Amino acid sequence: MPRFYCPVALISGELLLLPASAARHAQVLRLQPGDEVTLFNGGPGAPGSAGEFSATVTQMGRSDVQVRVGAHHPATREASLAVHLVVGMPANERMDWLVEKATELGVASIQPLMTERSVLRLMGERADKKVAHWQSVATAACEQCGGSQVPLVHEVRGLSAWLEMRSAAPASQTGGSFLLSLRSGTAGLRQTVAALGTTPCSITLLSGPEGGLSKPEEDAAMACGFTPVTLGPRVLRAETAPLAALVALLMEPL
Repeated sequence: MPRFYCPVALISGELLLLPASAARHAQVLRLQPGDEVTLFNGGPGAPGSAGEFSATVTQMGRSDVQVRVGAHHPATREASLAVHLVVGMPANERMDWLVEKATELGVASIQPLMTERSVLRLMGERADKKVAHWQSVATAACEQCGGSQVPLVHEVRGLSAWLEMRSAAPASQTGGSFLLSLRSGTAGLRQTVAALGTTPCSITLLSGPEGGLSKPEEDAAMACGFTPVTLGPRVLRAETAPLAALVALLMEPL
């Protein structure tokens, strides 16, 4: 059954015009009055509620699609552990792929970074357009995978500026902080998290771009409270390493 993200209040029994992006999707699918769909509204900037709503298409116009909101279903498919991914943006279309797959795996938010070795450099209007594009990629992935919370894609920041902002945040808002690193002697991610005794409710995972973070950047992150961890002896690509870490944290019990 088609699923649509609707960042508005959903009330059973009410008629609702789908937002423009959802309406376009319904048009592409050639839905007709009487067809059943699923709506959810958990995500950035929305009055989200856990779970999803059934709905029935009541009208298909040239551009407007109207539905009647049905029953609320409280089922949720979100992980109990919120993993916030902070990533040096990989180049070309790899960031799109990373956002899509991270959303499917259940990431809570994504912070794109520019670092010393970043190939992709974004500022101003170009950065804003890219973030809006990545947010739409995350929304589409959430609709497809059955998630009820669309992860927030934050505005692009430089690593030093982001670390400074994080240092100013209360400790209660930061949770566990881990840095994917190739430094010798670094312990494994799952081993390090398990050694905490109790799994934190929130984890921030920092991963570098092509070529990784430089040593001064890693040192700065560690000074900000990040613990270096490894995923094993193989060197993974910039878009692969954070996804492997998400699988380790979210797809299997620690």
